[in-house]
Amino acid sequence: MAILIDPPAWAAHGRLWSHLVSDVSYDELHAFAAAHGVPRRGFERDHYDVPADTYHGLVAAGASPVPSRDLLRRLTTAGLRRRKVDAMGRRATGNALLRPPRLRGGDLVAVTATAGPIEEQRLEAGLDRLRGWGLRVRVLPHTLDRHPSLTYLAGTDEERAADFTAAWMDDEVAAVIAGRGGYGTQRMLDLLDWRRLAEATPKIYAGFSDVTAMHQALASRLGVVTLHSHVTTSLGQASHESAELMRSMLFEPAAVDLFEGTDVRGAVPGTGTGVLVGGNLAILAADVGAASARLGRRGIVLLEDVTEDAYRIDRLLTQLLRAGWFEGVRGVVLGTFTDCGDEALCRAALLDRLTPLGVPLVTGYDAGHSTTARCVPFGVRATLDVPADGAPSLRLSAPPFT
Repeated sequence: MAILIDPPAWAAHGRLWSHLVSDVSYDELHAFAAAHGVPRRGFERDHYDVPADTYHGLVAAGASPVPSRDLLRRLTTAGLRRRKVDAMGRRATGNALLRPPRLRGGDLVAVTATAGPIEEQRLEAGLDRLRGWGLRVRVLPHTLDRHPSLTYLAGTDEERAADFTAAWMDDEVAAVIAGRGGYGTQRMLDLLDWRRLAEATPKIYAGFSDVTAMHQALASRLGVVTLHSHVTTSLGQASHESAELMRSMLFEPAAVDLFEGTDVRGAVPGTGTGVLVGGNLAILAADVGAASARLGRRGIVLLEDVTEDAYRIDRLLTQLLRAGWFEGVRGVVLGTFTDCGDEALCRAALLDRLTPLGVPLVTGYDAGHSTTARCVPFGVRATLDVPADGAPSLRLSAPPFT
């Protein structure tokens, strides 16, 4: 055991504090802390903050007293130092988020169900595509389950939360890809131990539709970039070009113009720079007031939806507007609104509610419920340029993954 503690010399909240660390493993540190009454909430990135009045007791229990400089050196040498800039954690709305590592051939990706039940045949088609990219795939135990009474859910909330936690906490896993959307992600979010999840190595999360709730939570609780893209079941049905765009974003990320090669149309001219945020309109509206919600402030907002009539789209947008969700937004990108009734009426409702924001706005970006959908990395800063004449652009300021 190599548990280290420095002198209580750090002032905060009217008290002096020490740092308790291990230069062997976080597991050893957590076990020592739990055995000696140090609360888990005191853990931050790579150490526990412990008050001065516990210092001598922890030394007596086996923690080795060392100067702060030696503690930091040994932690760094052991490869267990996590600088704030490299660690997951809360980041203010509108700030660019932590970029996880890109995927490489041979990486392991985990597939989980956080929402609706999954058809095995569609899942296998998506898994085949992932394997075709040179990835290893792990399907979590409850991915194909069904809730015993609520048949619109894949397993119980506790089972889905446990699967997601197991995937996210596994350092061998490089990405977690949602199995499908549907409904149910919001039900399990409050069962997750976000402080524990923040200790994991940053990794990619990908999906769309109902898992917009997970995009919101990972941004607000862990401050990590995520990818609005196909879920595993839709990936198997995706066009070759759409699948290739997703593969390229995951393996060969670059600071690209997301609108290149599209027929996006400008509706309100102007230029705005902000962090990409958004997703499924209905889920964003349903998330208002939740602890995991992330506002559109200082953001470039993507919106999409499926099977919502124009009056319901109007109602959802009105809810977000009245809740202040759009305050300070820098631009709006309207994705696909699939099977939403009369297309002209749907477009009219969207423009009626959003044009008064006075920010650059485009329509017709193919992101959402379609086999040709394109990816959008949430949490990356981008510039939306909508000229009065000419093609709009949406250029990333940096690659979404490192």
